[in-house]
Amino acid sequence: MKKILLYPITLLYYFSYLVVLCTIHVVQWVVYKIFGDKGLEICFDYIAYFTMKCTHILGTRYTFENRESIPKNVPIIFVANHQSLLDTAGIIWYLRKFHVAFVTKKELGQGIPAISYNLRQSKYVLIDRSNPKQAIPKIKSLAEHIEKEKRSAVIFPEGTRSKTGVPLEFAQSGLKILCKYAPSAHIVPITINNSWKVYQYGYFPLSFGHHIQFSVHKSFKVSDFTFDEIMEKTEKTIVQGIKI
Repeated sequence: MKKILLYPITLLYYFSYLVVLCTIHVVQWVVYKIFGDKGLEICFDYIAYFTMKCTHILGTRYTFENRESIPKNVPIIFVANHQSLLDTAGIIWYLRKFHVAFVTKKELGQGIPAISYNLRQSKYVLIDRSNPKQAIPKIKSLAEHIEKEKRSAVIFPEGTRSKTGVPLEFAQSGLKILCKYAPSAHIVPITINNSWKVYQYGYFPLSFGHHIQFSVHKSFKVSDFTFDEIMEKTEKTIVQGIKI
């Protein structure tokens, strides 16, 4: 009976989400033409914000712990586990002061109102997961950008979402390129919990009443460790914080 009630709630959520995206799509196009990249950044922050607001229909709550520990005015590589589409919205909104850019799959660059347009026009890296070599120069360019401008990049080393919360194997290649070409960056591990539960039945219906938690761990400098040490330290820190 409880699951049956999720269907109308999910329909209401998707309708609200579509209205938000279509509205922002029009506003974003105008803002980009007038204000350029800065306007695009602000619009994407608010896409994330209203995405999260729409999930309140599903009874979803968010907390983002220890943001005050993140270093300022340095290049940053945020590394996180990946459980659902809501991970991205939370990171973009709560870390908006750090001007985050993602390494994400190219499929998101087509067909989604507001989001696809922003991804194609911005510093986000859209990669073809079936052609890993194609991703190398794009990730290199992102690393050089955050190094020069003291901005930040976000990468999910699992490469795809965990549907059960159990962490998948962390791949090295993307993080290795970021570390190589942004040598003054700081690594900031983030553990995400419970976002997979919203999608535990798939995309329809969505689940109700979950508390999504983002935990920021202690940062460290890329230059203080070998890459093998960085990989081991980062993965261990993130995984230890996951609650199944």
